[in-house]
Amino acid sequence: MQISVLQCQSSRDVKDNLRQLESQLNQLQTLSGEPHLVVLPECVCLFGGHEKEQLAHAGELTAGLHMSELKQALAELARRFQVWLVAGTIPALAEDGRVYSRCYLFDDQGGVQGQYDKMHLFDVEVADGTRSYRESDTFCPGEQISVIDTPFGRLGLAICYDVRFPDLFRALRLAGAEIIALPSAFTAVTGEAHWQTLIQARALDSQCFILAADQWGRHNQGSRETWGQSMIVDPWGRILAQMAEGVGWVEATLDFEELTRVRRAMPIVSHNRFEAPKLKSAPTK
Repeated sequence: MQISVLQCQSSRDVKDNLRQLESQLNQLQTLSGEPHLVVLPECVCLFGGHEKEQLAHAGELTAGLHMSELKQALAELARRFQVWLVAGTIPALAEDGRVYSRCYLFDDQGGVQGQYDKMHLFDVEVADGTRSYRESDTFCPGEQISVIDTPFGRLGLAICYDVRFPDLFRALRLAGAEIIALPSAFTAVTGEAHWQTLIQARALDSQCFILAADQWGRHNQGSRETWGQSMIVDPWGRILAQMAEGVGWVEATLDFEELTRVRRAMPIVSHNRFEAPKLKSAPTK
């Protein structure tokens, strides 16, 4: 089983972002007949500027149109390259008119196997060039966790700022997660301070493999800067692979015997005396 996590430098130019993604997928070394899981960063198709720029793309979802343009493009890439694709995030319009920051899981035929709407929105002050971030001006929070059966094991989904909320990762573990994918666009300031610590802590909390795909570098002529350091971390908190800077792939092989050993040796789920978080699970498709 192949695991590939992409670190990229997306911009406001949707078509260019899709071209760059296609170029990166062309560079993947895929073993014929073997399942291959690819994880993309948050905002992979559109990044930077005010979040309201996302609304124009969410608005493409109209009555009778099953998929938005971005969703169709990502599904086609999964089908074309025959990979299971954790497709970063795109804006998704709900029936009631609200907009979610949504992560789709596509199978290697381009079919939707699951989805997750970002639960924790990034409304914070950061000492960088942007200073004030207000995702809730554009998006509404999701209300359901997502754990999906895949050829790679039980896959949970979380997005960026979610990593600061251990209860979500505990809920994913209790729902059966063995792997958790984390598409992200961490700011350079918060990333330098907390990124690695948070990723390793959530791996230890959940005793899951964490696949953290992050944006990197200066975006849109320097108006936004993200941290990078995309990484794959095992249930013992060990970094199996990472990329500090630049654009490209982070890859590793996951040892599920090690996952079993860690959980058996330290059964924290059965030892935990606090009430488990009560969160609804999303439909698998």
